[in-house]
Amino acid sequence: MAEATVNSWTADASSPGQTTNGHPFQRMELRDAETEDSGEESRRKQDTLAVPTDRSHYETNVQPSISDADASGFGLLHTSRRYVKLVNFQEEVRAHRDLDGFLAQASILLDERASSLDEVLRRMLEHVTTDGQGSCNAAEVMHALFTDAGGQEANVHLLTETIQGVTATATGVRYQQSWLCVLCNVKSLQRRCVCVSRLERPQNWGVNCCEVRYVILILAPPRTKSTKTAIELGRTFATLFSDISFRQKLLETKTQEDFKQELVIQRQRLSTAIQKSSLEEETDPHSNKPLKVKDFLRAGRGIYEDLCRRLPLYLSDFTDGILDANRSLLKYTTTAIFLYIAILLPAIAFGSLNDESTRGEIDVQKTIIGQCIGGVIYSLFAGSPLVIPLTTAPLAIFISVIRGICDDYDLDFPAFYACIGLWNSLFLILGGIFNVSLFMKLFKRSTEEVIALFISIAFVGDALKGTIKIFHKYYHGLTLVNGSTEELHGLGVILHQGLNGTENGGVSLPASMVLCTRERPILCLLLMLGTLWLGYALFLIKRSPFLHAKVREVVSDCALPISVVIFSFVGSYLFIDIQLPVFNYQNEALFKVAAFDQLTGMNVLSACGLGFLLALLIFIDQNIVVSLTNAPENRLLKGTAYHWDLMLSGFINILMSVLGLPWMHAAFPHSTLHVRQLARVEQRVEGGHLYETIVSVKETRLTSLAANILIGLSVFLLPVPLQWIPKPVLYGLFLYIALTSVDGNQMCDRMALLLKEQTSYPPTHYIRRVPQRKVHYFTGLQMVQLIILCAFGMYPLPYMKMIFPLLMIMLIPIRNYLLPRIIEAKYLDIIDSQHK
Repeated sequence: MAEATVNSWTADASSPGQTTNGHPFQRMELRDAETEDSGEESRRKQDTLAVPTDRSHYETNVQPSISDADASGFGLLHTSRRYVKLVNFQEEVRAHRDLDGFLAQASILLDERASSLDEVLRRMLEHVTTDGQGSCNAAEVMHALFTDAGGQEANVHLLTETIQGVTATATGVRYQQSWLCVLCNVKSLQRRCVCVSRLERPQNWGVNCCEVRYVILILAPPRTKSTKTAIELGRTFATLFSDISFRQKLLETKTQEDFKQELVIQRQRLSTAIQKSSLEEETDPHSNKPLKVKDFLRAGRGIYEDLCRRLPLYLSDFTDGILDANRSLLKYTTTAIFLYIAILLPAIAFGSLNDESTRGEIDVQKTIIGQCIGGVIYSLFAGSPLVIPLTTAPLAIFISVIRGICDDYDLDFPAFYACIGLWNSLFLILGGIFNVSLFMKLFKRSTEEVIALFISIAFVGDALKGTIKIFHKYYHGLTLVNGSTEELHGLGVILHQGLNGTENGGVSLPASMVLCTRERPILCLLLMLGTLWLGYALFLIKRSPFLHAKVREVVSDCALPISVVIFSFVGSYLFIDIQLPVFNYQNEALFKVAAFDQLTGMNVLSACGLGFLLALLIFIDQNIVVSLTNAPENRLLKGTAYHWDLMLSGFINILMSVLGLPWMHAAFPHSTLHVRQLARVEQRVEGGHLYETIVSVKETRLTSLAANILIGLSVFLLPVPLQWIPKPVLYGLFLYIALTSVDGNQMCDRMALLLKEQTSYPPTHYIRRVPQRKVHYFTGLQMVQLIILCAFGMYPLPYMKMIFPLLMIMLIPIRNYLLPRIIEAKYLDIIDSQHK
């Protein structure tokens, strides 16, 4: 077939491509039709429907020669595209009648196994005839559906008329490729017919149809009322299928009755007017309303509105996925197991670190108990139940600094620690009451990503520091073969003789008394890297073609527990002769109430300053984690509760402080990983790059509640078998968490661009709309901010880490006032926006 057609509206439209089904497809850019009303321009920036009809032309970019025109198969293709409005189910009565007519005589094909478009359409036509919706000549309809129309000369096999959902931006068009609405006018029909087919597997039918899962076939007589045409009926069903969450629910249906029920529910949802409360806008940190001083003077307003928003949905937090039609017991189980491991092992690691820095005042046992108490309270009463509270590395560093201050000034550590914690809790509670979380309006996406990436680097730093410490202790150091009394006595004799018999005091030990221990650090390194490798490899198995889809999902969800169990077995059993470092265990009283009478008035006043810095650290981390968890791309529907959650963190830390347990706050990346574990994801291919879009998330309290209860029961597993988990496996978990947390971090994606050639850049919104030099310039400035954060946050001088919260606050004026003087504000806003 000799053909070279080009879109007359673009300079370099690609040539037709041949699909595996034998259908050539032509890449075409979307052309704006005549503006139907003054609001059309705003609708072009939202999800819209595109309909190709015969209105405009394709021309060749060169005049065809006589031989081309005479060649077999050459022809002229006449194509047009225009916008059609989404159906307003609240106002258009015809849409309800169309859906009622379809439900009365539903032609639905579930799990269709046909792979080619022609075969699918033939099966749908047969089903329409069998259901008695109408009698028509299948061959005639098939010819009308495609451009070749059965002619001998024109053999360009393209669909004549379709409707697809698109997202139109200033620089490009993104198609919804999982569904396709095919329209056709059939002369022999007396009334309209609709058939919906759900394919068993996504099919690749060419450009803009790379992963079709649903086909809607609309047949209508050519002469009919304007409100009953094929396009009008197609608008109704296309509006329903344009919702990604609705399409996911249809995938979960088992029977035609379930399928029809979801259609009814979707119609009811679209028919219900969504009125957003003006009060909600006032206290939502992500609303576009500018900050005003009076917003902070309305004491308790934010907490009241948070409770009004979340309390009506409280019961559904326990019943979703359990009592409804779409049960998710397996998903909940694997997520709870993942959380149990992902929370318990950092608790052991940070508990061990606190044990060393506080000399046993806060140990592993207390850290586990504190995690259980705080985690259960947060799971039951938080407004954002998917957020995971945890004691973190910055808090462990803060505790070590407090221990140093107590040693320098001879203060009672439990009392001073509790006093700082109470001041901190007071500031957090006041922050919740006076709506201080509204300051999150000033945090942009780029600022949040800098801090999130710093936290990931901190996890890597902790793993590397622990491994380096093991190498320093065992790789270069000498160890006695055993610690028996005889050998110690022999060593004393050798040292005494050496000191008396040599001039320089040098002593050499016999080789029989020295044991080389270099196998310990080597094994520790292998265990750490092995935990990372196996965990990440199993995490990525969901993207592979191996095993069944359900099995891949379960294995991916349990990747971390599987990796930890396997390499703990390898280190503690297979290499039992090599003694590996484990955490210390002290069987002491769990709760010890602080003796505040040990402190003077000046001590209490100094604790106020430290409590304010601690509250500042928790305020920033808490709100940024809640913001990242409730990001728009996560599609959480039940709303946020910034002010209530901040106050709840204050109340939890009161209990932690008085009982001598480690403080806690919302943790990154555990919270975002929790969302990803409970999410249903749809994949799409754009420009040769694979993107994952979250379709829906099960917003439940059960997973975090179950995980924290299991952590409390883990106290009975001390010291064994929990001591069978070597420290290198904990370090491998840190690396795994850090690596999986950077997935979706836009800053990391832009840093990777610095190492790629330009032809391999992904078609993201900032690549399309921002000059390349500006993108790299902005990325470089972010890297400078990150380096400064790492320099202060990881500097060995303890007192310098105390001002780290102030440094994070400084990122706000840098982004909002300094960067717009270097890079145009419009480009900054584009980079900070979500990829469309």
